[in-house]
Amino acid sequence: MKEVYLPEETLRAWLWEDLGHGDLTTELTLPPGLKGEAVILAKEAGILAGLEVAKRVFRLSDPQVEFTPGVEEGARVAIGQEVAHLKGSLRGILAGERLALNLLQRLSGIATLTRTYVEALRGTSTQLLDTRKTTPGLRALEKYAVRVGGGKNHRFGLFDGILIKENHILATQRCRDRGTGAVLAAVKRAKEGAPHHLKVEVEVRDLQELEEALAAGADLILLDNFTLEETQAAVQRVGGRVPLEASGNMTPERARQVAEAGVNYVSVGALTHSAKALDLSLLVV
Repeated sequence: MKEVYLPEETLRAWLWEDLGHGDLTTELTLPPGLKGEAVILAKEAGILAGLEVAKRVFRLSDPQVEFTPGVEEGARVAIGQEVAHLKGSLRGILAGERLALNLLQRLSGIATLTRTYVEALRGTSTQLLDTRKTTPGLRALEKYAVRVGGGKNHRFGLFDGILIKENHILATQRCRDRGTGAVLAAVKRAKEGAPHHLKVEVEVRDLQELEEALAAGADLILLDNFTLEETQAAVQRVGGRVPLEASGNMTPERARQVAEAGVNYVSVGALTHSAKALDLSLLVV
């Protein structure tokens, strides 16, 4: 899988946040030339993501540190399995330890949770999407981890996709009563001004807004917090005319249900905002 682009100055800034003017404990306890080895071990089972960025952290900490992965990116690891082997300056290894582990654990946690949803959707034609609910500064890495886990990326930011959401509709309505043509108006305005290569997606909250979105010529429709019964009704009304996306409080079980109802996509914010870090540990050997 293609690694995400991450500028070296970003990694240096993250490393500086931890090191500052130096690793006081290590510098006081270890002589400068001491060399040794260390291993990164999995303390729980999951999907590994972020090996290359971890390697870059250790190389920035000390260019002579050798980082050898014990598994492939995206592989499933078992408790106690060796994730990577390090060799070189122990000062360099320990200086990069926390940042490397923080990134590995975060990205692996996202990949692991994503794989859970992907497996829940197995056998359906529905694709799993992420959202913009990411950690500031880590969006590129977190969306990369979603891909490692088998999911697909939705738009990266506000600049590369058009998604008319509830607040756009409310702002369009201003002081009018809810539902009186605001979806229709918003979609038409977006369609008129959108770059030719971009599709216009709109979030709808009920079947009435769904009809407005269809009438306005929306390219995709997002069903927000629809019940299973409402989702089934929406699929029937649309009849395959445009792709449908479902979102809102998605668990793996609910994702499977709406997939079986016939939606094309399921978007899950929890992939990046609620993923538990995978427990990994570095030990000098």
